[in-house]
Amino acid sequence: MTTTLTVARAEALFTSHLETGSRPTYGTAEAAIRHAVRTHSGVLGCAIDVAGEYGDHPELAAPRMRWARTVVEELYGFA
Repeated sequence: MTTTLTVARAEALFTSHLETGSRPTYGTAEAAIRHAVRTHSGVLGCAIDVAGEYGDHPELAAPRMRWARTVVEELYGFA
């Protein structure tokens, strides 16, 4: 089961500066998520940018979101 918080964290991580495929620590991921939320004017801004990337570059967006979801689920669980 995916929670709203898991989705929000994954969207923020998606929009972060971290490289797809990287294996960030909890602290690194947390800092990247917080920075992305501030940079994109909140969680909604992150979601808007994710949607834009799916529209513009779906071949790159899908693997990046899979990576972001995996990282979030591994570090935070499903909460």
